[in-house]
Amino acid sequence: MSAELIILFMFSSMLLSMLTGQRVFAVIGFVGVVAAAILWGNGGFEMGFAAAMKLMKWYPLLTLPMFIFMGYLLSESGIAEDLYKAFHVWMGGLRGGLALGTIGLMVIISAMNGLSVAGMAIGATIALPELLKRGYDKIMVSGVIQAGSSLGILVPPSVVLVLYGMIARQPVGQLWLAGVFPGLLLAALFAIYIVIRCHLNPSLGPVLPKEERDLPLSEKLKLLKAGILPFLIFFLMMGLFLMGYTSLVESSAVGALSALAVAAFKRRLGNGVLTRTIEQTLGISCMFMWIILAALCFGAVFDGLGAVRAIEGLLINDWGLSPWTILIMMQLSFILMGMFLDDTAMLVIVAPLYIPLVGKLGFDLIWYGVLYTITCQISYMTPPFGYNLFLMRAMAPPEISLADIYRSVWPFVIVMMIGLAIIMAFPQIALWLPEQVNVRG
Repeated sequence: MSAELIILFMFSSMLLSMLTGQRVFAVIGFVGVVAAAILWGNGGFEMGFAAAMKLMKWYPLLTLPMFIFMGYLLSESGIAEDLYKAFHVWMGGLRGGLALGTIGLMVIISAMNGLSVAGMAIGATIALPELLKRGYDKIMVSGVIQAGSSLGILVPPSVVLVLYGMIARQPVGQLWLAGVFPGLLLAALFAIYIVIRCHLNPSLGPVLPKEERDLPLSEKLKLLKAGILPFLIFFLMMGLFLMGYTSLVESSAVGALSALAVAAFKRRLGNGVLTRTIEQTLGISCMFMWIILAALCFGAVFDGLGAVRAIEGLLINDWGLSPWTILIMMQLSFILMGMFLDDTAMLVIVAPLYIPLVGKLGFDLIWYGVLYTITCQISYMTPPFGYNLFLMRAMAPPEISLADIYRSVWPFVIVMMIGLAIIMAFPQIALWLPEQVNVRG
């Protein structure tokens, strides 16, 4: 059997196994190990063990539980709620001001968590009830929360970029820096869309009543202080990292300890907050470790078969496609897969093929990591089975139906596609900062 047929058989076996409802990492790892054993005999079984040893030796993996712990602790301790109150008062006088404040809140939460789930939970439990109570359009605010929460996988410290760095063998610090300006660009595009939409139709985002906004300046400044400690955590963590005083792992430890200190200072560690945070951190961290382990095993089989050379020969030599055509086809395939899979599953399934091929086509792998992450953000919100759609449905009040959630995402999907096109056309948006800053991995 040729290498191409073996590759096709592995993919089809994996997809069929996923239809059984088994966990993604179990399916991918099982197919990888079984294929290795069939191809190379008893020695093939050692590929899973070798992948586990490689994972355990990857020092930057320690950042995952640290950043996840930091984000969940800030969420559980109510610090995010204090931030939203400040946005409520300071931006409530603008049309769509609370929606703009929600985007701002999501950017801050993203910069402290690295996952979209935490942003979605905070937006749905804190921002959504306030927006609906103030007469905001339910369809628009549903889209705002889903789009804003998706920034968590792009703005540093992005956990998804940590996974990409592991699989693509790229420095995580450089990937984080590459995600800064694209993340801010997307947040700015969301804000511009909200401002224009609410200007054209003021009923979508009405101004808050004057009595709610006209607080004494001392009260407003007191509310503004709510943002000082979270910003202090972020700038302490990232500032030390960017100045070269701490490594990637050390900065994650600084962030986790700072979040713990802030929660203790504000007396928010009671009522099982620390226990719930540790349980959530352990669950998410273990899930990511199993997925990376499966990806390494599956990818090793692909490397052994020469799959990248086969695909490269098919697309470039046989079909005669240009590098940009192939790149666009890759991004479209991510969007299609995102209708059914989450970001980590997509990365695991196609990374062994796509990432080496991107390098051979002459594209920068740091830049491509940003493109991949933005495409994941888009696929999160693409019906029928986008990840964020069902998270939103699970957390939204009964008056927001699944049809409302489906309708709400399309304007933001279009905005994100515009942002993706801008970054594809101007790679320096992602690459300028990594080129200027030398960081310790």
